[in-house]
Amino acid sequence: MKVIKIDHIGIAVKSALDASKIYTKSLGMHADEEILEGKKLKVVMIDAGGTRIELLEDLDSQGTISKFIEKRGEGLNHLAFEVDDIYETVKQLKNEGYRVTSDPSQGVNNTIVTFVHPKDANGVMIELVERRKD
Repeated sequence: MKVIKIDHIGIAVKSALDASKIYTKSLGMHADEEILEGKKLKVVMIDAGGTRIELLEDLDSQGTISKFIEKRGEGLNHLAFEVDDIYETVKQLKNEGYRVTSDPSQGVNNTIVTFVHPKDANGVMIELVERRKD
């Protein structure tokens, strides 16, 4: 298992379009939008020169991002690390007693993702990201 880099910083927002304006119009960064139908999320990825900013808008008023915003307000949702082998990383973390919140599943931009519970990382949810090699 190897961490390659910080992949992105996830931010929970009510409106990805509104939230993206400061990054795209004011700061001149490039953004790509993707809808994750299975997770009912609109995701806007902003290229910040090697690290990305991920704006997460829930398309379901009862979804996890909506619940997060209701409880904590808009803001930092997670810190994502790219790993070379997500399944080996999950196995190691579980063996060490960390709570992984779900089995690895489809993420944006042809990735496989899963999360480590924030209570196990000083209040910060960690996302693990593996880029598919097809």
